[in-house]
Amino acid sequence: MLSLFKGLPQEILVVVIAALPIVELRGAIPYAMTVLHMSSWQALFWSILGNALPALVILYLLGPLQRLLQRRLPASRKWFNWLYSRSHQRGQLISRYGALGLFLFVAVPAPGTGAWTGCIVAFLLGLCPRQALLAVLGGIVLAGVVVTLAVSGTLTVFRNLI
Repeated sequence: MLSLFKGLPQEILVVVIAALPIVELRGAIPYAMTVLHMSSWQALFWSILGNALPALVILYLLGPLQRLLQRRLPASRKWFNWLYSRSHQRGQLISRYGALGLFLFVAVPAPGTGAWTGCIVAFLLGLCPRQALLAVLGGIVLAGVVVTLAVSGTLTVFRNLI
């Protein structure tokens, strides 16, 4: 799998890793700092860039994609109605606090709380795309800083032990 990316500049590799769902910058920053030996600033910058790119696309393409699916596959309407209903039941924090709730959701570097999930939740809850984008980008930056500090601290501890 990694041979697919052989020959790519390290920065582009970090952007690609950070753009992947699930992995996002929570995996890209440790990889950049430990395997690629990037500085914390480089790892943070390229990871934020990679994590932000899909957010732009997701937030602005989910609406047209949903409309297209509902036109072409009328049965998808029932599924979307179920999904909206379930999202409103489970997305109480974000529904209650809007963009601030979304920011906090994305900023917490825990599994399932990244930019991809945040964008999908924002769409399903009907948040304004512009406000959602700002909240998601802010959450990406804060999560990136938290992960970078955690990796830097861990590396410092291990270097001092050896």
